Amino acid sequence: MKIIFRCDPALLELLPRPIPAKQTLPEWLRSMPRKAYSDLHEREIRTVKQCPPFVDAMRHGFMVLLPCDVHVNRGIFTWDWDLPPLTVDEHPSSPLSFHVPAQLTGTPFHDAHSSAIKFNSFWTIELEEGWSLFATHPVNRQELPFRTLTGLISSDRFTNAGINFPALWLQPAFEGMLPKGTPVAQCFPLPREQPTLVYESLTQERASEYTKLVKQVMSTPGVYRKRFRAK
Repeated sequence: MKIIFRCDPALLELLPRPIPAKQTLPEWLRSMPRKAYSDLHEREIRTVKQCPPFVDAMRHGFMVLLPCDVHVNRGIFTWDWDLPPLTVDEHPSSPLSFHVPAQLTGTPFHDAHSSAIKFNSFWTIELEEGWSLFATHPVNRQELPFRTLTGLISSDRFTNAGINFPALWLQPAFEGMLPKGTPVAQCFPLPREQPTLVYESLTQERASEYTKLVKQVMSTPGVYRKRFRAK
């Protein structure tokens, strides 16, 4: 799979580039313990740091990054970004724009008194034929003060303009800065061809394998990681 990113020539050396998600793992994941004491079990148990599906989801695909520092003061967003003259007409020049509340009417997250922010994209994205781009909030990153909404884009066809990423701002009292390079959207290609769903009952042989595997997973740490995980 080749993914092609393009930007205004004047910004090529200025913008942070989309990067593999595995390069943006948060510090809390790196520093959290591998085991923690459980009052219920009365012993130490493994944390999600030892759960490969949890970690692999955070490592999957690529991240779109905030292009500059954005200062936030109780819902007021400002930035000081010295851009060179752009060469492409209709190109954004600010890291953020917004969606008015009416655009979210009927959704569970509609708030008549609050607009949704929109992270402007400075990169176009081109996928191979037959693939779409799944874009969502950075996986398991609940510490971020926003929540990027999820979308699916036909990025093998929509290739000549940037994709913007709407998000809900979750912390009205937030005062601080979103630094340049903050992950704002996690993206990965999906085949557009729909799968065929097949339903079967477990055969006696598969039922036996099911029981054996569950016993191994419950009794021996690392079974999935050592035998099944595709890195």
